[in-house]
Amino acid sequence: MPVSEYVRSLRARIGNSYLLLPGVTAVIRAENRFLVARQRDSGRWSLIGGGIEPGEDPRAALTREVREELSVHVDIIRVIGAYGGTALETVYPTGDQVGYVTVAYLCALDTSPLLLDRDEVLEIRWVTLTELDTLDRHEWIDQVLADAAQ
Repeated sequence: MPVSEYVRSLRARIGNSYLLLPGVTAVIRAENRFLVARQRDSGRWSLIGGGIEPGEDPRAALTREVREELSVHVDIIRVIGAYGGTALETVYPTGDQVGYVTVAYLCALDTSPLLLDRDEVLEIRWVTLTELDTLDRHEWIDQVLADAAQ
């Protein structure tokens, strides 16, 4: 996963110390199925999303992240919720410590074919909540998807 210039500049000052970063998450739904992506950096399944850059509107960040990772436009329907805490903390192989607070948005895709950014996404899959249980995933997405299913 590429590091933004903003995070790179912070890391130059603080090294591997803990950073709390804002993010956005796209919950792409089609009937009772959700789009999940297997991430290159962890090999685990998650949702499409990423960081909000300084001065960037969260909705603009979401459409940018979906466009970067899937090469399509997304229609934002509504906010599902905000998520954070220990479930969204990690230490990267570089030793960088990070925690994310992400706003999840329910979304629908346009009809364009999906073209994956192979630097970030290994594969994608449409799953039901039951099928999700069989995947090696980031556990925090369970709550996001349960909230989106309501």
